Amino acid sequence: ESDTASEISFQFNKHKKTPSIGSHSSDMASVSSVSGSVLSVYSGDFGSVDAQGTVEFALDYDEKSREFQVHVSQCRDLAVVDEKKGRSDPYVKTYLLPDKARMGKRKTSVKKRTVNPIYNEVLRYKIEKMVLLIQKLNLSVWHNDPLGRNSFLGEIEIDLASWDWSNRKLNWYPLKPRSLSAVNGVDHRGVMNLSIKYVPPGSLGKMCPKNPPSGEVHIWVKDVKDLLQLRPSGVDSFVKCYVLPDTSKKSYQKTRVIKRDTNPVFNHTIVYDGFHTEDLKDACVELTVWDHEKLTNHFLGGIRLGLGTGLSYGISVDWMDSTQEEVAFWQEMMSAANEWIEGLLPLRSL
Repeated sequence: ESDTASEISFQFNKHKKTPSIGSHSSDMASVSSVSGSVLSVYSGDFGSVDAQGTVEFALDYDEKSREFQVHVSQCRDLAVVDEKKGRSDPYVKTYLLPDKARMGKRKTSVKKRTVNPIYNEVLRYKIEKMVLLIQKLNLSVWHNDPLGRNSFLGEIEIDLASWDWSNRKLNWYPLKPRSLSAVNGVDHRGVMNLSIKYVPPGSLGKMCPKNPPSGEVHIWVKDVKDLLQLRPSGVDSFVKCYVLPDTSKKSYQKTRVIKRDTNPVFNHTIVYDGFHTEDLKDACVELTVWDHEKLTNHFLGGIRLGLGTGLSYGISVDWMDSTQEEVAFWQEMMSAANEWIEGLLPLRSL
């Protein structure tokens, strides 16, 4: 059924409140940093103030240095966040969409106690022009709160494919409220086709030579459709897998890299043993898709299979956040022992 099979064994540590970080691989460090970047485009307080005011900026592309430049000049008439003190501490943040993880965010300095901040700063992206033209620029203004959540003050989104690149002048643009889809993080990243199966301990009978002494979770990653195309040549993608809360090297597995294909076929099976049936309520299978490059890998999207309760062995964790589709998929596996459960699940920001 698959051209590659991996089997690893581990035991969950139910007594520690947080997973051990001593054995994190360099790949896991990459997961942590990139996931933080992806989340930050959607994190913050969107409902405390109404978006208002304008922002002045200009766009340019330097052919010699192959650099996209956002000249952020100033803002006017921003919303007041702290009404008692009559103050806002605004800064400007930019992303290239939909490729938030790869390009990362850029932001200006924070200007304190003003609704008319002046920046005169240039935010720079090293990127090929033909790749830039399949992106959108998201420019947003935020109030900086060092003790809490930053407050959203407004945004503008520009389709760079239709931008007039002869226009290098500073222009004013009205700030708009965040759309509901953006707040919820709804962006199409592709769909993963996979099957999963749970084999309870001793369930195959004494006469079966492969009867597991402990339970096993089988994960069959078949293919992914409609990945983000980061380069004109396509995407060099692979899939990483962890069973949380274990983030050690023995929990880490990955597929081979499929080159230059936005619809890669992996056909890769992973088997995790050491499972007891009660572990299924507290564990979470995290599958993430990455674009492979020489210097660093770039996050494309992922899924988390679990009950989505927010708890693992009684401890509150942010990764137990499965969507309704992911929860239903996991529950079906739990209720149908020894049967392959097949599904198509949308990739998302984690």
